[in-house]
Order: sequence, then structure tokens, then C-alpha cells
Amino acid sequence: MQIHKDRREDSMDRPFDRKIVLEDGAEYYGYGFGSQNDTICEIVFNTSPVGYQEILSDPSYTDQTVVMTYPVIGNYGIADDDFESKMLTIGGLIVREYNNSPSNFRYTKTLSEIMEENHIPGISGVDTRKITRSIRDIGSRKVLMTSADTPYEQALARVREAKLPRDCVARVSCKKKWYSRTANPKLNVVAVDCGIKLNIIRCLNAGGCNVTIVPYNTTAEEIAAMRPDGIFLSNGPGDPEDVKPVIELVRKIRGQYPIFGICLGHQVISLAYGAETYKLKFGHRGGNHPVRNLLTEKIEITSQNHSYAVKGESLQGTGLEVTHINLLDNTIEGVRCVKDKLFSVQYHPESAPGPQDSGYLFDTFIKRMKEEKKNA
Repeated sequence: MQIHKDRREDSMDRPFDRKIVLEDGAEYYGYGFGSQNDTICEIVFNTSPVGYQEILSDPSYTDQTVVMTYPVIGNYGIADDDFESKMLTIGGLIVREYNNSPSNFRYTKTLSEIMEENHIPGISGVDTRKITRSIRDIGSRKVLMTSADTPYEQALARVREAKLPRDCVARVSCKKKWYSRTANPKLNVVAVDCGIKLNIIRCLNAGGCNVTIVPYNTTAEEIAAMRPDGIFLSNGPGDPEDVKPVIELVRKIRGQYPIFGICLGHQVISLAYGAETYKLKFGHRGGNHPVRNLLTEKIEITSQNHSYAVKGESLQGTGLEVTHINLLDNTIEGVRCVKDKLFSVQYHPESAPGPQDSGYLFDTFIKRMKEEKKNA
């Protein structure tokens, strides 16, 4: 295997102060921004040209260092209203060029300032195209972000010996239930928080739903006591097989309420019905992923962020019907069980990549809750 070492200095001859070392031996030097602490994470890439604040604050990126393929990051700063979570748990950012002088009347802090406050390191000046190609060719793997002075052999040993944690959902899920109310509510939804994005809650509120957000390990009995009209299963980080409390929850409550799952919620639903999941070579992250809706034959342009997918052949005999397919690699993007009033999608309809292509999913969930409530 060819080991890549990139220690070129830029045209201003500034010495590099940070570097990344991948577990396959590749080493890239650059310039630090944000926090200066060392991290060992899984390296992934995102193809979105905008939305770095939403990426930074998406709990699904917990313990991941994200390579941004768009060449300039930081140019519009950070706006207080655009966070997807109150807790930032991303592992780090790798960018080609970092802009620390934002041009945006809404910005209140620079990207570097918010990353420093939340102990998130970043590196710029590296060849993000080469790194992205290596992730596509070799796959996602561990990466160390550290000082440029860290000896290479020491850094390589650290990243190869490190074990990535498997308790991501437990760390990002809320610790007690909380509420998001709306004016003139028509429905009550319980959202199981595996790392929920705030815009999902906003979409449910906009549809006339009061939302009670509960920890991932909330029991079926506790949910029943809340008398919900429907259950939402959120996105989140890590391997879906690690989220056993939510898998068991779905097995107990399926058929009792209308259920809607997104991303990790989609994978958990499939596991609860007896299907299997597997890890993708480099995952799907970013906008403009074409997905075919098999029920309407329409093509949706979607936003995605996941490392795992549902095995299509494992769905046979589970009672789940495939509803959506990714047109880039034919992976499963949606399932449903009409009898159990349940459906899910792998992509993120709240991210508005289309921008309106997938909004009907929230409408479908709300319609089913209203029908069930009327017939109760």
C-alpha cells in the first residue's frame, strides 16, 4: 500500500502546526483552527456545498471527523438559529480552505470560535480531494488529528491501537423528557431521541403536533402513560445494533400507534422486524442523492447522513415492504408495514435538499395519526 505524506508549505511559507494521521499510514499536514486538542475518530466525507453549521451540530456525526469536499468553509460564520442540537459532539473538521472573516449579517460567531468553545479541532490547507478519494477507495477508517510535532511512529501507533466507542446514542440522547409545544395543537407525538435534529421537531410542530422528546431507553409502559397519537424514531450516530433498548421498544409497540422513523430510526425498525444491517464502505453524506419512491415512481433529491444500510435480502419474510431505493447504489431507502401503521426512510426529509421533495413524509405521518385518532 502506498503511504501518502504531504508536508508541502503554502505560498506564504507558513509552517504547518497540525496534521492528521490515518490508520493506513497516510499523513497530511495543515493549519489548525478551532480547538487544539488531539482526537481519534472515524474519518468520513460530506459533499454539501453549504450547511457546515448543521453538520457541526448534527449528533449523527458523534465521534466522526468530517472531510468537507466543498473547498471554502467558514465564509458565512455561525448563526444562533441554525443549530441542529444544543450539544456539539462531532469529532472534527477537515477543510481545504478555512475563512475566518464571515460575510453574513446573521452571524454571531466564527466557525473557529464555536469549535474552540466545544473542544472540536479543525485542520485546513490539506488536499481534501485526495483524502476523499482515499476514503472512497479504501473506506472509512480511524484518523488522529494532532500537533504537527507529534512523531509519526507514535501517532500511527496511537491511531491503530485506539478503539472507537460504541455508546454514541447513550451520550447524545436527552437524559430526561422535554417538550416542544405548538399553537393550536391537534396531535401529541412522542419522539424517541437517539440524537434528534431540532429541525425534525420544528417540522412536527409545524404540522400541528405537540412533541414530547424522551430518552432512547424509555420503556413502552412509560410511553403508553403519555397517551401519544404517534411515535417518532429519530436519527442518531453509530451502529444500529448497539441501540438494543430502541429495537426492543419497537417490537413491543408496533401496531399500537402510527410510527415514523428517520435514518437510525429506519434501521432500528428494520432490525426490530428481523432484518439485518451492514456497514457501507464510506456511507452516504450530503445532498443531491437521488431516491426512487417505488409507490409513486417519482424521483426525490435527498439529503443523507449514515454509515449503515438495511440488507435488502434480509427483509424477506419480515412483513416489511420496500418503498424507496437509492439510485446511486440500489441500497434500501425506505420501508413500511401497512398492517402496523409504520413506515421509515433512510434519508432526511427535514433537510429540504429538494427542497420540497420529501415534505410529504411528515404529512403522511400526520394524516395517519389523525385517521387513527378518529377511528379510536
